[in-house]
Amino acid sequence: MGGWLMLLVALARPEKIAALVGVAPAADHFVTVFNELPLEEKKSAEEKDEWKLASKYSEEGFYTIPYSFIKEAENHCLLNSPIPITSPIRLIHGMKDEEVPWHVSMQIADRVLSTDVDVILRKHGLHRMSEKDDIKLLVYTIDDLIDKLTTLG
Repeated sequence: MGGWLMLLVALARPEKIAALVGVAPAADHFVTVFNELPLEEKKSAEEKDEWKLASKYSEEGFYTIPYSFIKEAENHCLLNSPIPITSPIRLIHGMKDEEVPWHVSMQIADRVLSTDVDVILRKHGLHRMSEKDDIKLLVYTIDDLIDKLTTLG
């Protein structure tokens, strides 16, 4: 969800943003996954005022998401229209990510107005991009972006 929040913050405070680096950004993710549920599951979530989202990252095997969160998140979806962010953007995504499909990074790249956008796909990368080589790539990407910004500035 950090990548989604990154984009929303950039929209809210563009004067504070020099560049963005996102790892497996999950723009619109909760809303998209919820909307793909069978109707009876959606109704049950509404009645119980909670939705249990399966996750291997939670000790319980799921995250409990308040239904009100899903309804509020619908007001902050970004992928259905142009995203007026013009700063440089780097998105890194693992192609083996089972939580957020790497295609979401491609959608973000397509929707943002910035012309300086790179999407870096790691063929064997998982959602958290926490392997040693993933971290090296992240550090290299940030260093490269800082060099570019200081050269331009």
